[in-house]
Formats: sequence, structure tokens, C-alpha cells
Amino acid sequence: MSNILVMQDDKQNSDDDSHGTGLATKVRPKTKKPSLYRVLLLNDDFTPMEFVVHVLERFFSKTGEDATQIMLHVHNNGVGECGVFTYEVAETKVTQVMDFAQKHQHPLQCVMEKK
Repeated sequence: MSNILVMQDDKQNSDDDSHGTGLATKVRPKTKKPSLYRVLLLNDDFTPMEFVVHVLERFFSKTGEDATQIMLHVHNNGVGECGVFTYEVAETKVTQVMDFAQKHQHPLQCVMEKK
């Protein structure tokens, strides 16, 4: 974001030797709220339910009860929302989950979509 400096010159009389007075104002650009992204887990037939609960607790700070509810939603509906974040945070969480699942040899898929 850049600040723009605006100078306004108030000249007095043209026959006056004064240099005028200047008024400096900072114009702040209007900032818009960042776009939000949903982080979703996709159901598969191989990843253990306990592993999905662990992922939700570890990477999304869900309580055991909330993690279990989300896991059951994913299991029953094929997809479930873990949280809503800015682009960078959502991207990081997807990467963390995918790396963690791969490290533990589970095919769990995590994706993000614009809200």
C-alpha cells in the first residue's frame, strides 16, 4: 500500500512576496477485506476415522467433540468444512494436512475453495 502526499498551494496576493502555505495530507487507499477460503476434507474409504479426528485437532485446533462431528459429517456426506481462512492460511493448512497424511501413508485429501 502506498501513501500519496498531496500538496495544496494557497497563494495569497500575486503582488505579495510570500511563498504561500502548503497543506500536506495523507490519502490512505481504501483497503478491502481479504477473500476467504473454505478448507475441506474429502471422504475416502481408507483413511481411519481416528486419523481424521487427529488431523482436525492438530491442524484446526478442534476439540475432540467438534473433530468427531466434522469427521462424521465428512464420512456421511463425502466432504466437510474444517474452517474458513485467508488464502495464505488456507493454503498452508491444506499443505500441512496433505503432507501429514502422505507421511502416514493415508490417501486423505484436503482442498480449499473460495467462499
